[in-house]
Amino acid sequence: MRTWMRGLLRNLTSARRSSSPSIYSFSSTSSPSSTPVAAAPVADVAAEDLVLDDTTDPAAVAAKATVPSVLQPRVVIYDGVCHLCHNGVKWVIKADKNRKIKFCCLQSKAAEPYMRLCGVDREDVLRRFLFIEGHGLYHQGSTAALKVLSYLPLPYSALRTLLIVPVPLRDAVYDYVAKRRYDWFGKENDCLVLQEKELLERFIDREEMLDRSQKDL
Repeated sequence: MRTWMRGLLRNLTSARRSSSPSIYSFSSTSSPSSTPVAAAPVADVAAEDLVLDDTTDPAAVAAKATVPSVLQPRVVIYDGVCHLCHNGVKWVIKADKNRKIKFCCLQSKAAEPYMRLCGVDREDVLRRFLFIEGHGLYHQGSTAALKVLSYLPLPYSALRTLLIVPVPLRDAVYDYVAKRRYDWFGKENDCLVLQEKELLERFIDREEMLDRSQKDL
């Protein structure tokens, strides 16, 4: 009799365990009367927008707060005090009817995580502007300019065919102009976009630029 009772209790315990729901997640603070809640779906985020970081290094973890977990694709980082560069940005904004390209002044703090991830510094971008096309994909100089044009509507996007021209030749022309841009076109003491705030809606450093303009008043 005792053996039969022990077997019955063992069967009841096994049945109760096997009927426990496995597709729900519960809060650790839930009471016995809490109802099970289905696990929330993962947000739909474009893979090109993600910056993956699985490091466990203490120094890297400590610095994590200074690097956003999500960086935007198709961002141009350029010399914001250069008249030639600023006029080029204005032209792209006007031509970019689908608003695919975003901008950031090199002189803003918002540019720093992008440069850090691309392995370039401020001097590198002063020589050749930076275009972050997507996660792990960036360009500088003449290639960056042609990649930006490729996102514009026709006929401008057709200029991407110039990518077949050897890079040394293209960059030689780019560097010749870039080295003389201040002498030929001039520069300002602060970012030129501050003088045309209506353009800031296309800038990822918009809030920083607006704060800077308020402090200058």
